[in-house]
Amino acid sequence: MHLYIAEKPSLARAIAAALPGPHQKGQGWIRCGNGQEAATVSWCIGHLLEPAEPARYNPAWKKWRQEDLPMFPEQWQLIPKDSVKQQLKVLESLIRQADMITHAGDPDREGQLLVDEVLRYVGTTVPVKRVLINDLTPSAVARSIQAPRDNKEFRRLSHSALARQRADWLYGINLTRFYTLSYQQQGQDGVYSVGRVQTPVLGLVVERDNTIENFEPKPWYRIEGQFQASEEDADQRPFTARWLPDEGYEDHLDEEKRLLSREVAEQIAHAVNGRPGTITESRFRDRPEPPPLPLSLSALQIEAGRLLRMGAKDVLDTAQNLYERHQLITYPRSDNRYLPEEHFHQREQVIRAIGRVSGELEALTGQLDSNRRSAAWNDKQVDAHHAIIPTVRPTPNGKLTAAEEKIYNLISRYYLMQFAQDAVHREGKLTVQVQEHRFRATETAILTPGWKALELKLRENNNEPEKPPLPRLESREPVTCSNATVTERRTQPPQHFTDATLLSAMTNIARFVAAPELRKTLRETDGLGTEATRAAIIDTLFRRDYLYREKRFIRATDKGKALIAALPDTIRTPDRTAVWEATLESIRRGEDDPRAFLESLKQEIREFIHRAPDATGTPVSETSVHCPKCRAPMVEREGKFGRFFACTRYPKCNGTRPLEDSAPADGTGQKPVPCPHCFSPLVRRQSKKGWFWGCSNFPACRQTVNDANGKPAL
Repeated sequence: MHLYIAEKPSLARAIAAALPGPHQKGQGWIRCGNGQEAATVSWCIGHLLEPAEPARYNPAWKKWRQEDLPMFPEQWQLIPKDSVKQQLKVLESLIRQADMITHAGDPDREGQLLVDEVLRYVGTTVPVKRVLINDLTPSAVARSIQAPRDNKEFRRLSHSALARQRADWLYGINLTRFYTLSYQQQGQDGVYSVGRVQTPVLGLVVERDNTIENFEPKPWYRIEGQFQASEEDADQRPFTARWLPDEGYEDHLDEEKRLLSREVAEQIAHAVNGRPGTITESRFRDRPEPPPLPLSLSALQIEAGRLLRMGAKDVLDTAQNLYERHQLITYPRSDNRYLPEEHFHQREQVIRAIGRVSGELEALTGQLDSNRRSAAWNDKQVDAHHAIIPTVRPTPNGKLTAAEEKIYNLISRYYLMQFAQDAVHREGKLTVQVQEHRFRATETAILTPGWKALELKLRENNNEPEKPPLPRLESREPVTCSNATVTERRTQPPQHFTDATLLSAMTNIARFVAAPELRKTLRETDGLGTEATRAAIIDTLFRRDYLYREKRFIRATDKGKALIAALPDTIRTPDRTAVWEATLESIRRGEDDPRAFLESLKQEIREFIHRAPDATGTPVSETSVHCPKCRAPMVEREGKFGRFFACTRYPKCNGTRPLEDSAPADGTGQKPVPCPHCFSPLVRRQSKKGWFWGCSNFPACRQTVNDANGKPAL
């Protein structure tokens, strides 16, 4: 019997549909064909096995005790997951009957491991082939099935996934127990979870929040001059140029080269006002910009977060639906933005399918040149995955939701861009010398929109007037400064993270690393987490009460801040964690040994545990009053009508409440409870029918929860 093992039921159904009939369905399997040519398709449901808990290795490890740390299993064990035991039994029976097995896990590290670990658990010795399926349409699945490879070619990918699984167990279980027990000794309750990836991500959010809270705005000064050509036959259009700082003013500049002294600024403005100058640099050009590549998962999540205000997990879940249920897009958990060259031959069918599915895009498809070939089609850049693109399927399997329509539209736009003309930017630059001072004026405008006509735009209130084009002046032409002005500006703090900016930070983690050598290494890796796990990591931090939402912004809770304050740099910063990701990638390429990687990790864990933790994390108050508007802590203040509670986020939040002898009836005396939908704090409200809990992010989130004796009934 030939047995196909898919990662999930939807993939198994797609494989069965591509195999000859008749089809017979059983409990956990589909039989295809008759006689000796018959094949059986079965499936996993994600991981059917999971790493054993500590007590399985040693009964003494069931209790959380400092003296048992660190815990290093001598022989690793996997145990069946309770929720999918029945499917594991089905697979065990089928594997024992098979004389040929085809591994059809998803084409990534985790997809390789979850089928491989079942084969190892059962102990089969029959030949195993591997098929990589990125597209669930019948023709694409049939092509993949007809081109199987030997599963041994992917053993290093499996070793990399196994090393990741064991590293997460060692790191997470040992350090979570260690820091939780350390906090318990300080009288604090709850579990303080530490993870190889989640903790540095939390560290990024805490660091950003602290930077904003401690930020002190400082004034700086911008000098602008209004210039015009001196000779009558030259282009007489006036233009505005900004002063360029030089070494002579180093003592008056900050690290971003902003001028901090008003007195110096006034002196410079006075020195150039009404004086003649000369054009020292004149540069004008039309710059073509090719279209961006099609989307990977991270790029899709970042763009959907920025343009559509969708959370990372919502984007992944929506894309997964478009792939599995509707079969309208290719494999969504891809880290690649290139396409196989053979896909170019399907372009006409894909473009027609886009027009059928999305009426909005149908009109735009007629303006494209389908013979145009962008840099996206490149076999050398394609590995197990390729970019996320629409499939040739012209209709969804049922009506698309609003979110599905938006994500399909976004993916389709990036695909259609590959057949649009380059955008052409008109760029200009004039540099003026007036005495010892230099001023620069720039011009940027889109001459030909090209692919940018397909871009989705954010509706932003941009009140800045459009800059007029620069006069076409040549180098050495004389000009006159008719006026010079000094404008006071103030430094601005960075913004709190959003889903889009946090995902971008995780993807481009090198920006947050100080060491130049490490930064160079990190630019060559995928960053913190993988395409498939980043949304889940952020979601986990919300569920563990480390993060909460404030409108569209992501903030750290007091518990999250306390944990990060207590951790050493090697745990809370992304440096070491991202290097581990690079090591796992080296294992996949066969350049590193997984056993050596785990041994070095064990040594690090020993060092962490034998080092006393910083007891700088402050307890999270369970009883202090919280703001009725944003749920931030409140402080007592003196007003003209007496003392009252005011929000600690004033002036950003003007929430107040009176001093009361008893606990506030609206629940603000309790620790904030996150909304189960968006993780913004819940607020207790009263209606005609009684008390209930509503999301503080209303009306953007309309989640409500019943009240149970003054607490949310969750």
